[in-house]
Amino acid sequence: MNKQLLLKLHRWISLTFAMPLLLIIVTGLILAFEPMVQVASVKPQTVDAARVIELIKQYDPDGKARGITINASTQRLTLQGAPGAEIDLTTGATTSQPALSSLFMWARMTHEHLIAMSWLVIASTVAMTLVMLIGVLMGLPRLRNTLSGWHKGMAWFTLPLILLSPLTGLCMAFGLTFQSGSTAAPGQRISLPEAVTILAKDHDLAAVSSIGNRGGRIMARIFEGDELRAYAVSANGLTALPRNWPRLLHEGNWSLLGSAANVVISLGLLGLLVSGVLIWSRRRLRRPNRQHGLRAKPAIASSVTS
Repeated sequence: MNKQLLLKLHRWISLTFAMPLLLIIVTGLILAFEPMVQVASVKPQTVDAARVIELIKQYDPDGKARGITINASTQRLTLQGAPGAEIDLTTGATTSQPALSSLFMWARMTHEHLIAMSWLVIASTVAMTLVMLIGVLMGLPRLRNTLSGWHKGMAWFTLPLILLSPLTGLCMAFGLTFQSGSTAAPGQRISLPEAVTILAKDHDLAAVSSIGNRGGRIMARIFEGDELRAYAVSANGLTALPRNWPRLLHEGNWSLLGSAANVVISLGLLGLLVSGVLIWSRRRLRRPNRQHGLRAKPAIASSVTS
């Protein structure tokens, strides 16, 4: 295919989706630090199961909450959905959400939905993937110590990493998990207090990130070392679920190395987007000067001949 056509496609797709991509990348950078914060918040043997059950029954007597999250570091219990509450595990009183948790929540909502436009997130992610593939079709770059040279070099040398991010994001959007092995059947429905009791038999609740209703069954996400594992919780006990690798890779929850890699990927994507827009802007600013110079030359020539 004509290289000039590929260049135009690469440029205009990037410019068209520049603003939503900027929001997605910046919020992705913020979320890349979340697994590090979550692992650091695990304080063994600091969350009492009886206390958690007591507070769930106190603040959700009708069992309407869809799930809970636990933060052992700040001693907070969060009821998700109606009625919803942020509860201090020590005092049992409702409290405000910590600033860092609020930042992560805002970043997640924006990253996944933008301004209530989930379709734009998918469209922008598809556009990002196309831009990368078009860049590959344009061939190997000539590396120079210029803004354009750095843009091309950064894209080529980080290609496997930066391409992994939108591809895993699209897998999550379309429900592709690539899970192997059998998944646990929903089984008999249990309440959140019952799920906490079952979990506490085999796991330290300080390592539990969340418990909630997912697809008609109760699921728990538990930190085992640096990895966030998913379990189905039923009246019969816990069943480890097959790893959802697109989600683990995209969120960086497979290890702290994955979280650090996501920071690098987000910085790389941000650098590519900003440098690409700057390259286009500089060319646009130079174009009027060139046209002015071309118009001035004939005028000078005519004055000399006269």
